[in-house]
Amino acid sequence: MELNVEQIPRVKTITKERFLKEYVALQKPLVIEELTHGWPAYKKWNLDYINSMAGDKNVPLFDDSPITAEYKFNEPHAKMRMSRYIDILKNRPTNYRIFLYNLFKEVPKLQNDFSYPDIGLKFMKKLPFLFFGGQGSKVFMHYDIDLANILHFHFHGEKQCVLFPPSETKYLYKLPYALLAHQSIDFSNPDFEKWPALKFAKGWVTDLKHGDTLYIPEGYWHYITYVTAGFSMSIRSVVKNKANLIEAIYNVFFMRYLDNFMRKFRRQKWIEYKNSEAIRRTNQSL
Repeated sequence: MELNVEQIPRVKTITKERFLKEYVALQKPLVIEELTHGWPAYKKWNLDYINSMAGDKNVPLFDDSPITAEYKFNEPHAKMRMSRYIDILKNRPTNYRIFLYNLFKEVPKLQNDFSYPDIGLKFMKKLPFLFFGGQGSKVFMHYDIDLANILHFHFHGEKQCVLFPPSETKYLYKLPYALLAHQSIDFSNPDFEKWPALKFAKGWVTDLKHGDTLYIPEGYWHYITYVTAGFSMSIRSVVKNKANLIEAIYNVFFMRYLDNFMRKFRRQKWIEYKNSEAIRRTNQSL
């Protein structure tokens, strides 16, 4: 048995008015295939180009190790030169990823390769982030702390994205005081006997290739698998729904600090408590 997901709709292009009315207003995901075709990045951005521009930079790397008292979700596990990392990406599978990295601060010239699309959303222009992954690497099922509307532009290679709307949170074994689903769940091959609530979750899936743009609505869960080595860029637009805005403020200014405090105070017992509570609360809701 597989996850109950349907393909995300695709369009080659879309007007601002239709995008706002049919997708942003209704909070539905969408893939736009040709949004980046006018950018220099569409022709230039690949691993070799990034290596030529930023090969000398030391970059933070993440792997698929579960969160512990020592490591947070957004805390890197290693660092290495971009040139060495790209060499690994090109030659063998690796679970090392670059996550939420603002390379544009270190290499401002890269900002000349793209523009912010006129699609009806106001984007936070100081927060374009890059994401890199090796063949087979995965990103835990999670949602973003600020619940922003996101445009996710993919370059070089192929990745699969599984999305669930916030309405499905009750089935996803969400960890309390966190933005993650239980990290023991393999969303690529879920065990429904162990995680029975997943059978009821309804979501979306798509494969992104070079030049594809994925619109991720506010607070959507996402699980990423790099089919091949590649990289993407995300830009963000502030949350519009008032309830989501309140939750985002709570996440940013209270929840993450409480979680960090409890992690330091109770150490691994806090992690174990959250894991057990995720199972208890989710199964109880059934």
